[in-house]
Amino acid sequence: MSELSVNHLLGIKYLKAEDIDLIFKTADHFKEVINRPIKKVPSLRDITIANLFFENSTRTRLSFELAEKRLSADIVNFSAASSSVKKGETLIDTVNNILSMKVDMVVMRHPNPGAAVFLSQHVDAKIINAGDGAHEHPTQALLDSYSIREKLGDVKGKKVVIVGDILHSRVALSNIFALQLQGAEVKVCGPKTLIPKHIEELGVEVETNLIKALEWCDVANMLRVQNERMDMTYFPSTREYTQQYGVNKKILDQLGKEIVIMHPGPINRGVEITSDVADSKNAIILDQVENGVAIRMAVIYLLASKI
Repeated sequence: MSELSVNHLLGIKYLKAEDIDLIFKTADHFKEVINRPIKKVPSLRDITIANLFFENSTRTRLSFELAEKRLSADIVNFSAASSSVKKGETLIDTVNNILSMKVDMVVMRHPNPGAAVFLSQHVDAKIINAGDGAHEHPTQALLDSYSIREKLGDVKGKKVVIVGDILHSRVALSNIFALQLQGAEVKVCGPKTLIPKHIEELGVEVETNLIKALEWCDVANMLRVQNERMDMTYFPSTREYTQQYGVNKKILDQLGKEIVIMHPGPINRGVEITSDVADSKNAIILDQVENGVAIRMAVIYLLASKI
């Protein structure tokens, strides 16, 4: 398979296993490029990409920008905080105005679930979903799987537990879809109040005991508690959450086996993981960041080849 089966990257649930394979193979090539002294390739010299961030983001936005620059694309950056959206302009008007400037591709993060799908149906440009509400964050799931593959050789047959605020997490949902597509076993772990009601229907098991979950897994993906999405209190206190669901070096040392620790960032050090875990040899958090650029280069390149 030499091209993606989709015209946009809206969510992992629209991809096939072969698509993920192709993205990873392409990312392998770009990873080699970004480790060269000259880190740029002229692949997308004629392509213009608009980055539309209707929600704050540092790492994802920087990662996409860097990926676009490494591919030599022209970039338009748009932050909703300082835009006409504040004056009441609709999403389609905003995007159409940007497209009339002859933009080929839109990378969008939006607080509303489904915003990227909605956009793909109404505008004539390739859309990459950089996170829509608590729904999906496909490039994060791809870079997470890619990082597991790099560390453990394969994703198939691996046991991965996603720990923390599953309810408000777009990373969790995209990761569940991506890991299952590649043949991994997935469990989720966290306080009952932060686990979605019917999550077992997605084929994942729920484990509320952190130690049991860690003893079972090969990889633990630690999510942060998304206070900014919470409209009520889901657990008594941060301290209590940390006591039950925080991972520290002592817990890891008592497992009697090595597990891989991941985190999509930003880390709340001392809450979901302690500094000695984040900076330990078990953690591949910085590898995830580096792989993010290669994965995003691959996705942009593969979609641009369809323009």
